Amino acid sequence: MAGPLTGKTIIEVGHMLAGPYCGMLLSDLGARVIKVESPEGDIGRNIGPHHVGGHNTYFASLNRGKESVTLDLGSQEGKAGLARLVGMADGLLTNLRPSAIKKLGLTYDSLKEIKPRLACLALTGYGLDGPYADSPAYDYVIQAMTGVMLLTGDPDGPPVKSGYSAVDNSAGIMGALGLVAKMLEGQGGQVDVSMYDTMMSQMNYLGSSYLNSGEHPKRIKDGGHPFIVPAQLFRTKEGYVVLFITHDKFWRVFAESLGEPEWLSDPRFSTMSGRSANRDIVVAQISARLLEKTAEEWVEQFAPLGLVVASLCSLPDALEGPLSASRNMVIEIPVDGDTLRLIGSAIKIAGEAPSFRAPPALGEHNAQLLE
Repeated sequence: MAGPLTGKTIIEVGHMLAGPYCGMLLSDLGARVIKVESPEGDIGRNIGPHHVGGHNTYFASLNRGKESVTLDLGSQEGKAGLARLVGMADGLLTNLRPSAIKKLGLTYDSLKEIKPRLACLALTGYGLDGPYADSPAYDYVIQAMTGVMLLTGDPDGPPVKSGYSAVDNSAGIMGALGLVAKMLEGQGGQVDVSMYDTMMSQMNYLGSSYLNSGEHPKRIKDGGHPFIVPAQLFRTKEGYVVLFITHDKFWRVFAESLGEPEWLSDPRFSTMSGRSANRDIVVAQISARLLEKTAEEWVEQFAPLGLVVASLCSLPDALEGPLSASRNMVIEIPVDGDTLRLIGSAIKIAGEAPSFRAPPALGEHNAQLLE
């Protein structure tokens, strides 16, 4: 496969989402990713009811382009097989629990005698070491523990979980960055990325505001931005639109388009600081005006003016829409007389086009790599 990581080999001892997603990102960039599974296989092979050409679509969405070997890493034979794979690898990633990672010898300290330049990534809930290391960690729990749930949803309603696996996916991306950075250094060593740390790091400006002013972040109606007004969801005559007006010059364009000259002279409306201090009044007046037309009509009016506006789109509509097509975000892989459709890679590199391959069958490459 073409890509900047062509020639690099990475061992993945992962399951479910964060680890496999990390490995797939690296595979999409050209790395050879060898997935080590227990004889029972990755749990992800059995999640969800959908199959195409014999492939579980949940598993396929996270494991395309990899090779699969089965090893019982608790046995001497399994340890010997792992050692053989490590000898040919540049990196190793795992998202098992810290106790299992150490017991199975998946750390740099355990593997450095085999491959001193090996870069090892431990992708865990709360870190490879420490008092919380072996506490159970799942996407839902981390969203609860880092303030994400309390910041999501309507202020008059209950906290809400993100509609997708934000923690697992973010940790997979962070892990890929950390592992590639260590591989680039070329000296070998341990990379420690936790789901908790990943989400805390994404609280960036909200955390900075609290740490430096003591201001507690809070939920804002209709998903409003804590500092920028208007930047939120608005109900229209039919459907909803999202507006995000970050500069006063865009506010001027917006006000003129709506025929509201007083919004340009009233200090409560005319500046970003004024709008932020008078959020309720500003939002109420905008909301009343936006009920006059449908969401699509407002998009047709505002978008040509350079304003940031969008109507709500379902995932199926986005996947089948022209924007995804223009960005090659839906790919097709032939599998056993059928076609497996998956979401493509977000990273595009000039002059390189990845050749996406089907996910591996369990133990498909045992003979090639172990025997």
